[in-house]
Amino acid sequence: METAHARHAARKAASGLVVIAAVLITACGGATAPAVAPPGDDKQPRTEALEAGAALLQDNGPLARHDIHLVGFHPMKDEPSHQMEAHHFCRQVNEDFAQCALFDGNTAQANLTGVEYIVSEKVFAQLPAEERQYWHPHNAEILTGQLIAPGIPAPAEHALMKSKMNSYGKTWHTWHSRMGTQPADALPLGPAMLAWSFNRDGEVQPALVEARDRNLGVSTKDIRRQRQDLVPLAHPQVGVDALRERFPNATPIPGVTEQP
Repeated sequence: METAHARHAARKAASGLVVIAAVLITACGGATAPAVAPPGDDKQPRTEALEAGAALLQDNGPLARHDIHLVGFHPMKDEPSHQMEAHHFCRQVNEDFAQCALFDGNTAQANLTGVEYIVSEKVFAQLPAEERQYWHPHNAEILTGQLIAPGIPAPAEHALMKSKMNSYGKTWHTWHSRMGTQPADALPLGPAMLAWSFNRDGEVQPALVEARDRNLGVSTKDIRRQRQDLVPLAHPQVGVDALRERFPNATPIPGVTEQP
């Protein structure tokens, strides 16, 4: 019979493999360092000793399974000119639900900036009408190449994005720490902000996309071309027109339409 000690050792070994894989993925995909450092004194030796002890004796619990890395861009729904890059580290709970911790980079020093829940089209259809105003559609992010999974082979990334077609996300940002369209804050200030998605060409700030592509060594334009086979899979989605009046000069994206 497997002992508790053996199970713990197996979990630690598995966690180690996950860390190694994450390092390799980051090395292949490039690194995005956080833009700000919170104010505070340097760590004392006793704090570092406590951290080392915890790393040795404790496992990572739920964080050990947040091993899907996605990178995209979020406008705030009530203030869509306020935009930021978001690194998602996600756990696929089941076929219809995923949960993600959001960070401002992919290094060990990245700041935790929010949370996103992702549901399938089937689960979204079960939500009350009042609740749906909080969930943004994902098809445009996928079809335009704005949402990527850096560092994994292209066929695997394509399959991952195909599986997220017609899904929705509920995203709250608690900290604007990156130099995007707004000055970065050194601490998580103010209320949480409900984020949305870009659903037309001309909404996302080009400088954000260019910086992401440069840091991670990818081409959003090339990725967009490679995903055009997904357009026939796109269903009309709720929320596509939520920001339409705020971006009057933006143009439609093939396959991205509002659900009647």
